[in-house]
Amino acid sequence: MSTGYVLGQSERAARRLEIQDQGFAVSSELLLDELAIKPTDRVVELGCGPGGLSKRILRRLGPGGVLVGVDSSQGLLDQARKSLVGVSQARFEPVLSDISRPGKWLEGADVLLGRAVLHHVPMAEYLLGRVKPILKTGVRIGFIEPDFRSPLARLAFLEATSRPELAPLRVWATAINELYLARRISPDAGATLGRTFEMAGYRNVRSFWSECPTDSLVIENILMFYDEVRDTLQSLGIMTVAEVTVQQEVLRKLPTGSLPAVWGLFRVTAEV
Repeated sequence: MSTGYVLGQSERAARRLEIQDQGFAVSSELLLDELAIKPTDRVVELGCGPGGLSKRILRRLGPGGVLVGVDSSQGLLDQARKSLVGVSQARFEPVLSDISRPGKWLEGADVLLGRAVLHHVPMAEYLLGRVKPILKTGVRIGFIEPDFRSPLARLAFLEATSRPELAPLRVWATAINELYLARRISPDAGATLGRTFEMAGYRNVRSFWSECPTDSLVIENILMFYDEVRDTLQSLGIMTVAEVTVQQEVLRKLPTGSLPAVWGLFRVTAEV
């Protein structure tokens, strides 16, 4: 069974990730603040994709800085290279690699980070333990990971008691959790990320959680998710293509002014 990146890697997928970047903007800037990125740092970003977070990192780096963007998709790396031209005087080094297998691209890092990437790595806890002896003392490390699980409790309660119109949000949240579990990856890696860092011996571990408001961009993100994985959902017996179409139609009719959060974010930092 494949355990790679379960979502799309096309230009349309890059549009979904662009929308995601807007939704993650506040948490992303907070993460970079907490990691205290310096203009001359060598930053390694795991799963850089088309460069959403990369752009924010590069804006903090100067002529002596380097951003190493590691991703398993050549197509997304090509998009990142194009989108990052002229953003900063720092150097961008795209690396085509499987991030679950640490390589030479880790050498000399001052900062190691990633956003919405660890939940695509089978047994991400093993990866975080494995990279620690490779990193030099003092390296700052930080990740942002989505929480697709705990918001389900509120959605289920509200749907059952007063807001049946929330059903399509609950259906989507259930579907993405089932998809990830079917691929043997975690839909909620961030929930135990702080403890994972502590168990691996990292220092100064800090963990934060926040909600992502369900606005029109989140709904668009969900619709594009369905477009990317409708066939996969059907092949796994999670939802049929016809059911996906129905859910998309219902989602488009949802008023976005008062919808509860359908996902949250864990933001966790530490030091080697």
